[in-house]
Order: sequence, then C-alpha cells, then structure tokens
Amino acid sequence: MTTGRLHCVLVLSHGLGLPTGAPTSACKDMMPRHAGVQPQPAPVPYTIHTSSRSFQANQPVTVAIKGPDYTGILLEARSGNSADALGTWQIPPANTRFLQCSHNPQGAITHANTNVKNSSTTYTWMPPDGVSNIYFKATVAQQRTVYWLNVRSETLARSSNGGVLLAAGGSSAVWDQGGLLVLIANILLILFFPS
Repeated sequence: MTTGRLHCVLVLSHGLGLPTGAPTSACKDMMPRHAGVQPQPAPVPYTIHTSSRSFQANQPVTVAIKGPDYTGILLEARSGNSADALGTWQIPPANTRFLQCSHNPQGAITHANTNVKNSSTTYTWMPPDGVSNIYFKATVAQQRTVYWLNVRSETLARSSNGGVLLAAGGSSAVWDQGGLLVLIANILLILFFPS
C-alpha cells in the first residue's frame, strides 16, 4: 500500500470513530476515543432500567437503556468508587459484543457496529460473589459526535433469599413473606389497640 492510500485509510478510520466498539483502553474512564469530540452536557436523555432493584447469585438481571435510539454503547456493572467491571454479561443482543474489562472477557458490553439500538434492546448480566451492591454505568452515543458519559442506574443491593432490603438511592423495598406478616400484624395491633 502506498503512503497516500495508507494516509487516506487512517483519516477515514478516525472520521468514522470506532464503529466496531469501544477499545479496552476505555474500560476504566468509559471515554470514547473519538478524536476531537467532547461529551454532551446534562441533561442526559437516557436512563438505565433494570428488571429488579436487588440481585442474587446465579440470578440474571436484565438491563435496558431507555431513551432515543442510539448507535454506540459501553455498559458495565460497578460497585462503590471502583472502576472495575463486575460480573459477567450473557449472550450480547444483536449489533453488540463483549468487551474484555478488568481481566474479564465478558466484563462489559459494547456496540459491534453502528446499527441502531433502542429501548427494546436488552442486556443480561450475572452477578459476581462477594459484592453487596452494584450499579450499572454506561456511555451512550446517538452518533459519533453526540454521546453522553456517566449514565448511571440506581444502586441494586444483594438480596439474601428475598429478605428486607432497600435499594440505595431507590424508593422500592423488597419484602419476603415473613416481613410482610410482621408489618400486617403491627398494623392490626395499632387498629385494634390504639394507645
């Protein structure tokens, strides 16, 4: 290949961004490597929705990015202030693929091409052992020059057999049958024996 053709290929590849997904160098800061393009300011038009506000070992959690159609994604599960990608993602949906992050071949999900993904695109994640709470974090790109960093879900707490847990930052509680019976008994006591 001549120098002129090589230069043309390099210019075209930078002009197109990263159409086959984020590089592993983006795992920690989740910053797309789109030369000369800055992230969009708030408000972010995307939210991360999960199938549950808690998680258990060997029980998958379904994740969806709600908002306008998008072409690029980098999606990870994290805990606390750590930048490590946790758990493993299951079979990626169409037009996406795994990205090895934190020495985990299935530690993140990224786009495989620039085909449109939307709110009905769902991702399935399996929790790791030894983590008490997690949240999902994403970089979402509508197109190469329009993307948002730090899209974040609510925090999910580890559930131990469906016990009483509140998801940090959330408003929903998860109750087991015993907790519900105690609540009902207390309400009945207050109704029949007011002070």
